[in-house]
Amino acid sequence: MSSPTPPAARPDDGSQALTQLGHTTAQPTSPENAVLERVPAPDADRRYVVRFTAPEFTSLCPVTGQPDFAHIIIDYIPRDWIVESKSLKLFLTSFRNHGAFHEKCSMQIATTLVDLLDPVWLRIGAYWYPRGGMPIDIFWQTGTPPEGTWIPAQDVPGYRGRG
Repeated sequence: MSSPTPPAARPDDGSQALTQLGHTTAQPTSPENAVLERVPAPDADRRYVVRFTAPEFTSLCPVTGQPDFAHIIIDYIPRDWIVESKSLKLFLTSFRNHGAFHEKCSMQIATTLVDLLDPVWLRIGAYWYPRGGMPIDIFWQTGTPPEGTWIPAQDVPGYRGRG
Protein backbone atom coordinates (compact mmCIF):
# COMPACT_ATOMS: atom_id res chain seq x y z
CA MET A 1 0.00 0.00 0.00
CA SER A 2 1.40 3.38 -0.92
CA SER A 3 1.77 6.03 1.72
CA PRO A 4 -0.96 8.65 1.84
CA THR A 5 -0.45 11.97 0.14
CA PRO A 6 -0.52 14.71 2.74
CA PRO A 7 -3.23 17.28 2.07
CA ALA A 8 -0.69 20.06 1.60
CA ALA A 9 0.91 18.17 -1.32
CA ARG A 10 -2.32 17.93 -3.28
CA PRO A 11 -2.98 20.44 -6.04
CA ASP A 12 -5.30 23.28 -5.06
CA ASP A 13 -6.75 23.79 -8.53
CA GLY A 14 -9.31 20.99 -8.30
CA SER A 15 -7.41 18.84 -10.79
CA GLN A 16 -6.70 16.09 -8.27
CA ALA A 17 -7.94 12.76 -9.58
CA LEU A 18 -9.97 10.84 -7.02
CA THR A 19 -8.25 7.55 -6.27
CA GLN A 20 -11.00 5.78 -4.30
CA LEU A 21 -14.42 6.82 -5.59
CA GLY A 22 -15.51 4.42 -8.32
CA HIS A 23 -12.64 2.04 -7.55
CA THR A 24 -12.26 -1.04 -5.40
CA THR A 25 -10.40 0.23 -2.37
CA ALA A 26 -8.73 -1.78 0.37
CA GLN A 27 -9.66 -0.89 3.92
CA PRO A 28 -6.85 1.21 5.43
CA THR A 29 -5.13 -0.49 8.36
CA SER A 30 -4.90 2.68 10.44
CA PRO A 31 -5.95 6.34 10.33
CA GLU A 32 -2.38 7.23 9.39
CA ASN A 33 -2.63 5.02 6.28
CA ALA A 34 -6.05 6.33 5.25
CA VAL A 35 -6.23 8.77 2.35
CA LEU A 36 -8.80 11.51 2.74
CA GLU A 37 -9.72 13.17 -0.53
CA ARG A 38 -11.39 16.46 -1.28
CA VAL A 39 -13.22 18.01 -4.19
CA PRO A 40 -14.05 21.64 -4.96
CA ALA A 41 -17.04 22.88 -2.99
CA PRO A 42 -20.13 23.62 -5.05
CA ASP A 43 -21.57 27.06 -4.43
CA ALA A 44 -18.44 28.17 -2.59
CA ASP A 45 -19.91 31.69 -2.44
CA ARG A 46 -22.77 30.48 -0.19
CA ARG A 47 -22.71 29.42 3.44
CA TYR A 48 -24.22 25.99 4.03
CA VAL A 49 -23.67 23.20 6.52
CA VAL A 50 -22.54 19.71 5.54
CA ARG A 51 -23.28 16.97 8.08
CA PHE A 52 -21.86 13.48 8.33
CA THR A 53 -23.22 11.06 10.92
CA ALA A 54 -21.41 7.87 11.87
CA PRO A 55 -23.69 6.08 14.37
CA GLU A 56 -21.56 2.91 14.45
CA PHE A 57 -18.02 4.28 14.85
CA THR A 58 -15.59 1.86 16.51
CA SER A 59 -12.05 1.97 17.81
CA LEU A 60 -10.05 0.02 20.38
CA CYS A 61 -9.17 0.87 23.96
CA PRO A 62 -5.39 1.40 23.90
CA VAL A 63 -4.98 -0.34 27.27
CA THR A 64 -7.34 -3.34 27.14
CA GLY A 65 -7.79 -3.80 23.40
CA GLN A 66 -11.56 -3.95 23.94
CA PRO A 67 -13.81 -2.27 21.36
CA ASP A 68 -15.20 1.19 21.99
CA PHE A 69 -18.29 2.47 20.18
CA ALA A 70 -19.45 5.99 19.41
CA HIS A 71 -22.06 7.98 17.55
CA ILE A 72 -20.11 10.72 15.79
CA ILE A 73 -21.56 13.80 14.11
CA ILE A 74 -19.39 16.11 12.03
CA ASP A 75 -20.81 19.45 10.86
CA TYR A 76 -18.85 21.87 8.72
CA ILE A 77 -19.25 24.91 6.52
CA PRO A 78 -17.08 24.53 3.42
CA ARG A 79 -14.79 27.23 2.14
CA ASP A 80 -13.21 25.92 -1.09
CA TRP A 81 -13.35 22.17 -0.49
CA ILE A 82 -15.69 19.38 0.60
CA VAL A 83 -14.53 15.97 1.74
CA GLU A 84 -15.21 13.10 -0.64
CA SER A 85 -17.57 10.84 1.32
CA LYS A 86 -16.14 7.41 0.39
CA SER A 87 -12.70 8.50 1.56
CA LEU A 88 -14.26 9.80 4.79
CA LYS A 89 -16.03 6.47 5.38
CA LEU A 90 -12.76 4.60 4.83
CA PHE A 91 -10.94 7.03 7.15
CA LEU A 92 -13.52 6.55 9.90
CA THR A 93 -13.51 2.76 9.61
CA SER A 94 -9.69 2.78 9.74
CA PHE A 95 -10.05 3.43 13.48
CA ARG A 96 -11.66 0.00 13.90
CA ASN A 97 -8.33 -1.66 14.78
CA HIS A 98 -6.67 1.50 16.11
CA GLY A 99 -5.98 1.86 19.80
CA ALA A 100 -6.54 5.35 21.20
CA PHE A 101 -8.52 7.01 23.93
CA HIS A 102 -11.88 8.59 23.06
CA GLU A 103 -10.48 12.10 23.21
CA LYS A 104 -7.60 11.30 20.84
CA CYS A 105 -9.85 9.59 18.25
CA SER A 106 -12.36 12.44 18.32
CA MET A 107 -9.77 15.18 17.98
CA GLN A 108 -7.77 13.29 15.35
CA ILE A 109 -10.87 13.11 13.16
CA ALA A 110 -11.67 16.81 13.62
CA THR A 111 -8.15 18.16 13.14
CA THR A 112 -7.47 15.93 10.13
CA LEU A 113 -10.58 17.34 8.43
CA VAL A 114 -9.65 20.92 9.36
CA ASP A 115 -6.14 20.44 7.95
CA LEU A 116 -7.52 18.95 4.71
CA LEU A 117 -10.44 21.28 4.08
CA ASP A 118 -9.68 24.59 5.79
CA PRO A 119 -13.42 24.99 6.39
CA VAL A 120 -15.13 28.20 7.42
CA TRP A 121 -16.27 26.33 10.53
CA LEU A 122 -16.28 22.73 11.81
CA ARG A 123 -17.58 20.99 14.90
CA ILE A 124 -17.55 17.41 16.08
CA GLY A 125 -19.81 15.75 18.60
CA ALA A 126 -18.49 12.33 19.60
CA TYR A 127 -20.98 10.51 21.81
CA TRP A 128 -19.16 7.46 23.20
CA TYR A 129 -21.09 4.53 24.62
CA PRO A 130 -20.15 3.64 28.20
CA ARG A 131 -17.44 1.25 29.22
CA GLY A 132 -17.08 0.91 32.93
CA GLY A 133 -20.52 2.44 33.41
CA MET A 134 -19.75 5.98 32.20
CA PRO A 135 -20.14 7.49 28.72
CA ILE A 136 -17.51 9.98 27.61
CA ASP A 137 -18.66 12.61 25.12
CA ILE A 138 -16.22 14.86 23.27
CA PHE A 139 -17.22 18.21 21.71
CA TRP A 140 -15.01 20.60 19.76
CA GLN A 141 -15.44 23.33 17.19
CA THR A 142 -13.12 25.68 15.36
CA GLY A 143 -14.86 28.82 16.66
CA THR A 144 -18.14 30.65 16.43
CA PRO A 145 -20.17 29.79 13.33
CA PRO A 146 -20.80 32.66 10.92
CA GLU A 147 -23.73 34.87 11.84
CA GLY A 148 -26.91 34.02 10.00
CA THR A 149 -25.94 30.40 9.35
CA TRP A 150 -28.47 27.82 10.49
CA ILE A 151 -26.66 25.21 12.57
CA PRO A 152 -28.96 22.29 13.41
CA ALA A 153 -28.84 20.65 16.82
CA GLN A 154 -27.08 17.32 16.94
CA ASP A 155 -29.99 15.72 18.83
CA VAL A 156 -28.11 12.72 20.18
CA PRO A 157 -29.73 11.86 23.49
CA GLY A 158 -27.77 11.71 26.71
CA TYR A 159 -26.92 8.14 27.53
CA ARG A 160 -29.93 6.03 28.34
CA GLY A 161 -29.36 3.30 25.84
CA ARG A 162 -28.29 5.98 23.30
CA GLY A 163 -30.90 5.52 20.70
